[in-house]
Amino acid sequence: MKKVKLLWVLMVVAVVDTFAQSGQETIIGKWEADKKDVKLEIYKQGDKYYGKYLWGDQIVESDGVTSKKDVKNPDAKLRTRELIGITSLTGLRWDGEEYVDGKIYNAPSGDTYSCKIWIKNDKMYLRGYMGVSLLGKTAVFHRIK
Repeated sequence: MKKVKLLWVLMVVAVVDTFAQSGQETIIGKWEADKKDVKLEIYKQGDKYYGKYLWGDQIVESDGVTSKKDVKNPDAKLRTRELIGITSLTGLRWDGEEYVDGKIYNAPSGDTYSCKIWIKNDKMYLRGYMGVSLLGKTAVFHRIK
């Protein structure tokens, strides 16, 4: 009887751990804002998550293809780089429920904000803010298939 209980407990722990890991990894992939104005790719490096611009209506020229330069970057050395492909989302970490402690660089303005991300009902919610999360703005994304 004790062996059966122990085996059952071990199976439950394995299932819970699998769901926790899969929940953590659901952020990885390509996402498009529901407003269809920006596309990001989220990836993992070490134990942190990052995102790069794939496309955005404010980061491409009027032809919709050619990347604009990072002219509003506070670092003058980076102002000649193209915006498509830059890592704009940095340092997110999984806290067991959501991705926190990140920074997001808003290339069109040259500003950097704190951010967090959570997934709910197959949607990704990215909240950028200054100071406290309450004083911020949330963008909603859907996965690109």
